[in-house]
Amino acid sequence: MNLDKLTTETRNTQTMNLDELSASEVMTLMNQEDQKVAIAVEKELPMITKVVETITESFSKGGRLIYMGAGTSGRLGVLDAAECVPTFSVDPSMVQGLIAGGMKAMTVAVEGAEDSKTLGAEDLEAIQLTDKDVVVGIAASGRTPYVIGGLEYATSVGAKTATISCNKDAKISQYAQMPIEVDAGPEVLTGSTRLKAGTAQKLILNMLSTGAMIGSGKVYQNLMVDVKPSNEKLEERSKRIIMQATDCTYEEASETFEAADHQVKLAIVMILTHSNKETATQKLTEAKGFIRETLA
Repeated sequence: MNLDKLTTETRNTQTMNLDELSASEVMTLMNQEDQKVAIAVEKELPMITKVVETITESFSKGGRLIYMGAGTSGRLGVLDAAECVPTFSVDPSMVQGLIAGGMKAMTVAVEGAEDSKTLGAEDLEAIQLTDKDVVVGIAASGRTPYVIGGLEYATSVGAKTATISCNKDAKISQYAQMPIEVDAGPEVLTGSTRLKAGTAQKLILNMLSTGAMIGSGKVYQNLMVDVKPSNEKLEERSKRIIMQATDCTYEEASETFEAADHQVKLAIVMILTHSNKETATQKLTEAKGFIRETLA
């Protein structure tokens, strides 16, 4: 494998004396380099937007979003998928993260797993991938065999495919309908793609999942109205969200929250439309989950 031409493997000329710098100087350099990431991501906004629109359409048809990657890339996908459950109250199957080597690879590297194209295909086959789903392959290098194998399988079943890589002209881009390629320059620490490359990937994953959830009615104004109140802190946040969305009192928010069986979105519609639980539920169903549509 020739790594010489990969930006993510190139030495950064601004950090050649990294081992001679003070902690303060290292922090300053890292911060300066990190600022380049958002600018690099901005250049890919048109393609990122296209992927978000595709995922949103997939969700509307009962499809799923599947991330897959190895190492840091895989872990970031698993992280984003896991966060969708409490943030948007979606079923864990709706957004899934697959990592080469399985869940044990989240904490311990699994030797050779990322080099297997077969494993990538098998992992997608195991979750019964269909043509309704969207597969997003994530690889900083842009050439991970596990991801390529997954993308080939996804294509064979008719699923939509996208990729996130941190090198231009990435190999995995050849296997995707919607390739996202972000070049944020060489890493501060040569080849350590958990740094700028990982940050770029995380920024894009934030956009993909959040954008698609907004497009699926999971947000009202800038409030996460489908938050899952699974603990005391989130229950209090839920009541605050109800108050912010309706300008009601804490007491009314608490009472309606209970009456709505702890469903924040339902409580908001009950208050805004002066409806009981049953009527508000019907309004939301007819509006396909979009609060604004219930107010029209």
